[in-house]
This record gives sequence, structure tokens and C-alpha cells, in this order.
Amino acid sequence: MIQTLASEINVRRACQLFDYPRSSYYEIMSRQESNQAKENKRLKIIIFQIYSKSHRRYGAPKIYQELLKKGIKISLKRVQKLMRELDIRSITVKKWRPSSTNEGIIQERENLLKQDFTTSNINQKWVTDITYIETKTDGFCFLSSIQDLHSKKIIAWSFEKSMTTDLVLDTLNKAINSQKTNQNLIIHSDLGSQYTSDAYQNNIKNIGINHSFSRKGCPYDNAGIESFHASLKKEEVYQKKYHDYSDAKSHLFQYIEGFYNCHRIHSSISYLTPQEMENLSKQSA
Repeated sequence: MIQTLASEINVRRACQLFDYPRSSYYEIMSRQESNQAKENKRLKIIIFQIYSKSHRRYGAPKIYQELLKKGIKISLKRVQKLMRELDIRSITVKKWRPSSTNEGIIQERENLLKQDFTTSNINQKWVTDITYIETKTDGFCFLSSIQDLHSKKIIAWSFEKSMTTDLVLDTLNKAINSQKTNQNLIIHSDLGSQYTSDAYQNNIKNIGINHSFSRKGCPYDNAGIESFHASLKKEEVYQKKYHDYSDAKSHLFQYIEGFYNCHRIHSSISYLTPQEMENLSKQSA
């Protein structure tokens, strides 16, 4: 108020009106911003840029890792504090929890994976599953995905209006065309009719890879792809309302190819992106 009045009357008179010492007024006005305050401003700009680039999906731990990659020395607590001051937080608030299923599966099949998700290179263990995506005009549509457990990359995906065997076959063919396979490769799925169909089984045999199946009512066996679909729902699907099949497919492409594979870092692979992990694996092969 003194500063405002000082433009109309002099500072001395303004200070007298508020019974405030002129020396204190001049000291405050001449006080320079501290180095820490300047650094916090700079960090907030960088943090907000990382947060925006992730489409609000990154929380403090991932932003902290991105800052370290940029050579910025900072603690996780400081990142959390600056994010609170910016009033930003990850849109992913729910933790994924596997749940049991009551589907009436009659026949058990061999589980080659046995919850052993360890790998030493790409194209050793793939996991696959189907999830549904709701649209306004076309109802439920279906996403089929295949993930490499080593790189965490979604190496193939297909999106259709019906949950058919053709959907999973198309995904499988895309994976085969984009990756090098070998006789030791395992692909793991649940006991859904699409995966147990003769058409799918014949294709698996012709390609020469091994098919592993989850045990009845045990989602833990396929935790990798279940986790991806959970992230997809929380970070993308639940944040939007898709008009139709084409609208949903366009957004899924942007998320999977534009963000998840190329930009989303993962703690389980030393905060690399799936594409970075795949590239490293190919270089060391």
C-alpha cells in the first residue's frame, strides 16, 4: 500500500500515514531475491515441463528420475515440496490390485511361465491379453496387446469392435513381423477362448514358439500385461470419453506408440523407456 501511495505522494508521507519506518520500507524494497528462491523458480519451470510432457501422468518419483537424467542434483523430498507448491500431482491415484475371476474355465493347460518374469534379453518371454475400451457410439471395443517382459515394450497391439480370434491372431502376426523369434520364446496368455482356439494354437505351432497359460482364476500369472492395461486405463482411458471406435483408436495409438513405448520411464528397467531398453538389448546382442 505504501508503494502504491508513493506514486501519488512521496514515500515519507506514505510511511507517516501507516506509521511505518522509512528505513524498513527501503530495506524491504531493496532486498534481492535469494539464490534459493531463484533456483526454486527455475526448478519449478523444469518440473512443470516434465509433468506436462507426461500428460500429467508422472508423479514425484518419475519426475525426480527425469531431473537426475538432466544432470540436476535434487532430492525426492524437494521435488515433492515444489510439486505441492505448484499444486500438481499425478492423475494416476489408484494402485493396481489383481483380482480373482469366476469365469468357468473347464480345461487347465500347461503354465510354462510359472510367475518367473526374469529375462536376460528381449524376445524370451512375451505376455498377451485383451481389455475393453468403451466408446459413446460404438459401445465396447477391444484392445489386444503383446508385451515383451524384458523391455516392457508393447511390441504389438490390435484394436477392433469385436473380441474374436482374428483380433489376437492379428496381434500375434504383428509381433512376429516386428521381432526375431526363436524356439525358446514363450508367449503367455490366459485361458480365454481366443487363445485356446484351434486357429491360434495352429499358428503358435507353425511359428515354433511355446504357449504358456495362466492357471484358472490366477491373474498374478499374467501380471505384466495386466499392469500395462491398468496403467493405460488410469493414465489415458479414464481421463477421456471417446466418441467412437476411430476416436478411441487414434488416442490409443498416441498413448502406446507416442508415450508409453518411447517416453514413459519404468522403475523396473532402471527408469529407462521400453524403446531405450530394447535398443540397449539389441546393441548387446
